[in-house]
This record gives sequence, structure tokens and C-alpha cells, in this order.
Amino acid sequence: MMISECNLGLLIEAEDLLPHLGHPQLKIIDLSRSSVYEQLHLPHAIHVKPHQLLQQHELATGVLPDSAQLQQLIEALQLSSEQHVVVYDDEGGGWASRLIWNLHCLGFHKTSLLNGGIHAWLALGYPTSSEVSPIPPVAQLFEINVSNMAQFRVQYVELLDEVQQGRVQLWDCRTLDEYTGLRLAARRGGHIPGARHYEWSTALNRQNHLRLQPFEQIQHRLQQIGFDLTQPVVVYCQAHHRSALAYVIGRLLNWQIRAYDGAWSEWGNEPDSPIVSGEHPF
Repeated sequence: MMISECNLGLLIEAEDLLPHLGHPQLKIIDLSRSSVYEQLHLPHAIHVKPHQLLQQHELATGVLPDSAQLQQLIEALQLSSEQHVVVYDDEGGGWASRLIWNLHCLGFHKTSLLNGGIHAWLALGYPTSSEVSPIPPVAQLFEINVSNMAQFRVQYVELLDEVQQGRVQLWDCRTLDEYTGLRLAARRGGHIPGARHYEWSTALNRQNHLRLQPFEQIQHRLQQIGFDLTQPVVVYCQAHHRSALAYVIGRLLNWQIRAYDGAWSEWGNEPDSPIVSGEHPF
């Protein structure tokens, strides 16, 4: 059976992934800490380190890498257009989701986030390995297509204009101290004007092995805060790590969501960015 015929969605449960282990079209990617991966990981999982997903600029620490670096990642993964990628990590999905977002920006959409990551997998007693399997070469690598990248990514100049015109919903998924400016992680602290606050970790159920909370609960809270899920939204954090999980959540809620990968590291370091500080969330 073709892996695409299995209807693997953007979010996959461990029990639904288990029957497909070893499928030639399935590529499992692990973004856990190196120490965790070396000890145990899903069988045949390929380890990717977070720094492979980012490029640092003078003012921003987590922007999308350039095409050459992205091509290197495609080659390292030996990723073809026929494959389906399942990604997980050991922190609830932030780094795994960042890889998914990167792939979406490149035009690759056969992606799934393993709900709960390695914690959910281990809780069910499913098989793991400490071996590093060789990556079989593919006949033809996936060809990067960035023509639709604007559906998934917004950059500083465009976002600044939208903020000044008051025509954008903004989801700040950092901590409350970062949102109010109490904790400084750039030259200036606070949040982008109009941004509503819903911390990324609130969506994780720590009593259920870091799986996502029920979507009805997440959606209710977002609407309670004041978000209109029928209108587009831009999500950001400090370096588009935490906000990557928020991006995936938005997609799962059928929300038209884009990510600002320059994030607060850029906005807070730009000297002329409009900033609000000391304000409680909506």
C-alpha cells in the first residue's frame, strides 16, 4: 500500500504510526536532544539538530535558512516527493513543528507531527532503537518550490505595514513575562501592538505525555482571548521555535495561519519597531 493511501494527517497518534514502521516511503525524523537520540529513538529515525533548521542574522536568531542550506537539509535527509515525513521530539513538538514549517515553506506537505513525541511513544511501550541506520539514497530528491511560501511565512517589512494599518491578528505564544516586557530577550521588551497572548505550552497536556490538549479546549481558549478563527493570523515567539507548534495547531484548527520567523529577536532589536510593554493580555 502506498503510504499516501493511509491518509496520514498533519497530526498522528503513536498507535496509528506503529503499523507503518519500516514502510519504504515513510521517513521518521527525530529532533530530540542528542543525548536522548543516542540512548533511544524510533526505529530507523533520522536525527536532525535544531541548528540545521535556522539561520542567524544580525538582528534575528531563527529565520528560515537560505536556499543552499535548505538544499543541504533535503540532501542530508534524502527526501523525495513520494515520501511521507513523520517528525517528533522530546519537548512536546516545538522543534518537530519547526521542521514541518520549514518543509511547508519549501512546498513539501506530506508531513505529520507525532502527538506527544517520544514521551507518548515510550508510554505505550513501543519499540525503540539506539542504532543509527544508514539513510538509503533516493533516485530523485525533492525539488524545492518556494512559489507559495507567502502562505506560510511573513517577513518584517510586510508585517510592519500590516501592524501599522491595523489589519492583522497576532498570536504571541511566548511566556507572559516576555509578552509584558518583564523578561528581556532583545534590546527592547514587550509585544507587537495588538498581539494577543496564548502561551504555547498551554496547549500541551503534561498529564498525558505531552500530547496536545483536546482541540475543543484549545479553540475555546483562543476564541475566549478574542481571536477570530475565520480570519488570518500571524504567530510569533522569540525565534520561531515555540511558535512553530502554534503554527501546526493553527493548521489543525483549519485556521489561515502564517509564522513570523524573524520573531521577537528581530522585532525587539529593530530600533523603530512599534512596541507595547507592561500591558496584560486580553
